[in-house]
Amino acid sequence: MTSQGGSQAHDLLGSAFGFDPDGSAAHFLVHIPAGATVPVDISEHLTWDPERVADSVHLGLEHQDGQVRCRLSRAKWNEIAEVLRAELNARLKKEGRRAGKWRAGYNAISRPLGKELTLLAWAVEDADPALIPTAIANWQGLQPEERWWLYTMTAAATGHCQAGRGRGWRKAVRFALTENPVTSRPTGEPVVPEFFRLVVQAAERPPYSVAEHPVREQSPKIKRPRRRQASQK
Repeated sequence: MTSQGGSQAHDLLGSAFGFDPDGSAAHFLVHIPAGATVPVDISEHLTWDPERVADSVHLGLEHQDGQVRCRLSRAKWNEIAEVLRAELNARLKKEGRRAGKWRAGYNAISRPLGKELTLLAWAVEDADPALIPTAIANWQGLQPEERWWLYTMTAAATGHCQAGRGRGWRKAVRFALTENPVTSRPTGEPVVPEFFRLVVQAAERPPYSVAEHPVREQSPKIKRPRRRQASQK
């Protein structure tokens, strides 16, 4: 006889977006409650237990596995849900894999696709609803590798759904994807937003480096020859 947990896992895997626990246990879960106004939770998981799907989600900072990365209002989730479904399924189709679909309850997503989904959710969680189309367009303009990189940097610094919200990299993601104009570029040319290039460059330089203060740091060490004054008759 199939347990309730096993039945839930079976249904979840049947509509999953690229998640196969036999290939990799790491995955994301998107919890879409039945209530039309209840927020949507997006959590990251490194392990898979088909008997404890719901119990594996945590809000506390002390949990490394099953941590909720974003709690998104239902209205904003509705704005991006169809775009995400189409984008993720297009990628799965290229790989010859079965398409996924959103359903009430828990939805499983492969870890790479989950990172990309979470990045867009972070961009819109505190954004003006009028800017969501801009965020979607800029997100679609990024290569998968760029989305993964931005997710990894943000998750490491401000990845908790509550403690990291509106701070540091999380705030930078919102500004980069909602307030930058959509620009055209050659198809297939990877470009990480310039804002993040500057952030990385600043992070890699030591404080008060020569590059930042060339005159202040170098001028005391340079001895410039004095001009000889013309002799007075």
